[in-house]
Amino acid sequence: MGPTFLPRMVNGPFDDPVLFVPFRHENRAMLFDLGDITVLSPRDILKISHIFITHTHMDHFAGFDRVLRIMLGRDKDLCLFGPQGFLKNLTGKLAGYCWNLVGNYENNFILHATEIHPDHTLTCNYPCSGGFLADGPIREEPFDGLVLREPPLTVRAVHLDHGTPVLGFSLEERFHVNIIRTALDRMGIRPGPWLNRLKELLFSDADLDTEIEVPNNENELMRLSVGALKDAIARISPGQRLAYISDAAGTPQNMQKMIGLAKGVDHLFVEAAFSDIHRDIAREKHHLTARQAGELARMCRVQRYTLFHHSPRYTDCPRMLEAEAEAAFSE
Repeated sequence: MGPTFLPRMVNGPFDDPVLFVPFRHENRAMLFDLGDITVLSPRDILKISHIFITHTHMDHFAGFDRVLRIMLGRDKDLCLFGPQGFLKNLTGKLAGYCWNLVGNYENNFILHATEIHPDHTLTCNYPCSGGFLADGPIREEPFDGLVLREPPLTVRAVHLDHGTPVLGFSLEERFHVNIIRTALDRMGIRPGPWLNRLKELLFSDADLDTEIEVPNNENELMRLSVGALKDAIARISPGQRLAYISDAAGTPQNMQKMIGLAKGVDHLFVEAAFSDIHRDIAREKHHLTARQAGELARMCRVQRYTLFHHSPRYTDCPRMLEAEAEAAFSE
């Protein structure tokens, strides 16, 4: 079995930043940043369960209207996360439309929004049935860097400076469960949805004596323990790790935080807005240069990196930024 996360940049390196992360064998995806998502199909958009927004500059948040339009009239819980001021920005977006007919919808569509501060979070729900008005007071909780925790994965965030507070994110799988198909064949067991149940129990640290029903090749149900199945048909390996960093100044403080977030990840998605020959402009606009992006990837010892968010001044020489990052990564 291949990796759990199948990340891809939605747009080209000169277009709006959006990282789409569908999950293998699940009807689910996550999104990092929310710029122009015109090329994403409605089917892909409906897979999204969580959206992590670095900041609400237009090229990172303009796609929200399309998400909202596609999900209207459906049963859906959508979780959104953003930096300081995010709830105000989201409320303003929602207030820009007339919602007098949504009370007729039979579906239950709710936005769950969280604003992340360095030491606390602010969370509020916006149900469609109520015209996307907040359904109660804002709830405050302490923040320790962990944005999302589920049995199989975590999402972490750090605060960075872009002349305004922005967030960098990492997505980490706790461990990876590979199912050995030859072992299934040898035991006469049929693959099926029960494998997802087995993985859920492994990720939730269930008692290994817990039994689940497993179909054999004659479609008869057997009861086998989680521990026996783990030993016989599963190979546990280190989990997949991704990091996403966009729109951050290349200051020592930012670089230290980015290294802490992305150290050792399998795949780093990192902006490279300017060439090092224009580092003064990059500093003025609070962006990374391609050289800084390559240095960051090298210092984090990542297995792979992808550059994005190039300034349009390099459209005639796109390889310039790639080469600059490659040189810094190889030093």
